[in-house]
Amino acid sequence: MTCTVAQLMARTAAALDVPARRTTVDGLDAGDPSAVVRGVAVTTLATLAVLERAVAVGANVVVTHEPLFYDHQGAATAELVREADPVHAAKSAFVREHGLAVWRMHDAWHDRRPDGIDAGAAAALGWTLDADAAARGVAWSDVRPTTVGELARHVAAALGSTQTRFAGDPHRTVRRVGLDLGFRGFARNRALLRAADVDAVVVGEAHEWEVASYAADLAHLDGTGFVVAGHVPSEQAGMSLFADWLHGTVPEVPVTFLSTPDLLAGT
Repeated sequence: MTCTVAQLMARTAAALDVPARRTTVDGLDAGDPSAVVRGVAVTTLATLAVLERAVAVGANVVVTHEPLFYDHQGAATAELVREADPVHAAKSAFVREHGLAVWRMHDAWHDRRPDGIDAGAAAALGWTLDADAAARGVAWSDVRPTTVGELARHVAAALGSTQTRFAGDPHRTVRRVGLDLGFRGFARNRALLRAADVDAVVVGEAHEWEVASYAADLAHLDGTGFVVAGHVPSEQAGMSLFADWLHGTVPEVPVTFLSTPDLLAGT
């Protein structure tokens, strides 16, 4: 039984069953939609090293949460091509030479309820998302009483982050944690930090002059915890969950999850 890239994408969209966004970054970033799928590698960020590993495990389809060519909306690609950027050229050549189809899976997985990225991270952390909040697209969880300092250490270990940082009183008791993974922006991060019943917030990436600065001031005022795990580590477990879900949805297709190493862990 064969399955083309286009058929795999259509079956996935039907099974996800989330409303289509008017404008989305999801879709095929490279490759032939009529190619027969031999194997799928799911990852968070399709670096060149990850693409090489995908070829090594026999995959010709790479599902990536983040963009293949460095820009969320793809706006940088034309400039990279015009400049004959050597990094873009080398990566493009590798994709062509190995006949890879690179499929972006971002918006639809976030639009699940609960958000697929939040659900995967919560499971990795050993937490259960508040169901009512998750249904509204907000993620928080009650946790076994801990401290801000211990929370930061737990996040680093559970999510594989080599660069976790935190603000707040390290001894402050934490019983309720908010999650804003990946990069959600200042307004959303600030709203979660200000929630009266949240003791600490864990984010993926934060602009330091915006939410990190605000969180530092808030921590100075009342000790509220703020943990920055790094963009890729914060979403990695969520894409591992997608790999498991995809394998269950299209069981005849081999699916492998390939982690993207955190920056300081090397490539």
